Amino acid sequence: MKKNNVRTVAVLGASGNPERYAYKAVERLKGDGYTVYPVHPELVSVLGISAVPDLSKIPVPLDTVTVYLSAKRSTPLIPDIIRVKPSRVILNPGAENPELEKALDASGIPWLHACTLVLLGTGQF
Repeated sequence: MKKNNVRTVAVLGASGNPERYAYKAVERLKGDGYTVYPVHPELVSVLGISAVPDLSKIPVPLDTVTVYLSAKRSTPLIPDIIRVKPSRVILNPGAENPELEKALDASGIPWLHACTLVLLGTGQF
């Protein structure tokens, strides 16, 4: 069940490896009926969903950006995340980034430290 009218989700750091949580998030989001945009500079698709190389290639407003990247990898993407103005950003375990959090606060974009899979599994997404 979709909560808070969340419909479009970008998975930043998507993976084609079924063992990775980013892959499992795409799988669960797709299965639950969300419009999912896997974001990865080298992937062509994930679970039959065309991947995009960066957030700027997503043609619709985003309700959620869920981050599966380390701070080292997400810091260069801060301007892109701010530019697309998602309704919220989820920083999954291992994706904590004080610099990103500060930029989100300054831009008025809500964010949280949470596990997308847990939120989906408990109906809190």
